[in-house]
Amino acid sequence: MTPSLSLDLRAHDRTPDHALPPVRVKLSEITDDKAMLRAVVELTRDLNTPNPRIYWSDLLLSAAVGYAGLAVAMTVGSVGWALFAAVVAILGLYRAGMFIHEVSHIKHSALPGFRLGFNLVVGVPLLVPSFMYEGVHNLHHNKTRYGTVEDPEYLPLAHMKPWTLPLFLVSSILAPVALLFRYAVLTPVSLLFPRMRATLIERYSSLAINPQFRRRQPEDEAAVRWRWLELACSLWSITLVALVVSGVFPLAMFAIALGVASGVYVLNQVRTLVAHLWDNDGETMTVTAQYLDTVNVPPPALLPVLWAPVGLRYHALHHLLPSVPYHALNEAHHRLIATLAPDSPYHTSNYAGLPGLVARLVRSTMLRR
Repeated sequence: MTPSLSLDLRAHDRTPDHALPPVRVKLSEITDDKAMLRAVVELTRDLNTPNPRIYWSDLLLSAAVGYAGLAVAMTVGSVGWALFAAVVAILGLYRAGMFIHEVSHIKHSALPGFRLGFNLVVGVPLLVPSFMYEGVHNLHHNKTRYGTVEDPEYLPLAHMKPWTLPLFLVSSILAPVALLFRYAVLTPVSLLFPRMRATLIERYSSLAINPQFRRRQPEDEAAVRWRWLELACSLWSITLVALVVSGVFPLAMFAIALGVASGVYVLNQVRTLVAHLWDNDGETMTVTAQYLDTVNVPPPALLPVLWAPVGLRYHALHHLLPSVPYHALNEAHHRLIATLAPDSPYHTSNYAGLPGLVARLVRSTMLRR
């Protein structure tokens, strides 16, 4: 099947999809729009500095809401209130967990201690330490790797079999158990078997969706940080298992905690499904083509605040400006919208919301011959 991209040239003004004739353009044939790229750089020069107060307060408040919701869900007697609290916990912990994306991009000298804070507050407790994304996500932003077999975060989902999407979602439900097993069992056992250790690092130490991706061994400072974080996750996992087996931590509460964790990973997997159009099948692309294969869901859409938090509602713009902190992306978007001509490719990657994006992806897979 020939890879193609349906360019919605009026996506900015929210024209219904069914009213637009599809414009089929092969991604690898799209050239860079120099006017757009120049404007992106020139209009955002003053937006590159992260605000520590915003980062710390957002992370800590999101985590506090998430853990409070989890505590209520595990202890309240009413099923209705427990479900409500579980939803609050999922949304709070999901937002806090999404700061792993910022950790992989920020200059740590500009936010001293933030990576450690993230790992203490969210990374280790949820078994998603920052090393699982650092050194991985940056490959997704590599101009020659994006959308290719060397991209750890890309699959041509729009061209895959109909059963791919359900499997993609179902796998995230089991993520908490898989991570618990990885750190409680595989980590200590791998220390005794070098080959197993190498495989664990290559294949089971990355937040990646490309099954062909193989991670390199960490080096220098990254290797030291990796060892300490993995040790912390391993001790935490073993402690959790021991507390449940001994009856100190009731099994029912543990099951609720796993359910909330599964909800966090499922929500992230849904967001991943619509983060891109997934229309490339392995060819290299220009920066403009990569932008057009990625998604913004700007205001007036409201729900992206919940399912695409911490700047991820401007995912396409983030691919143009990976160094701009999440709290500045909204301002960058408004400047570009106000400046760029109506026929600029920038307007093409702005979509109305989740339902239309999911429907588009489902149509691409379900109608595939």
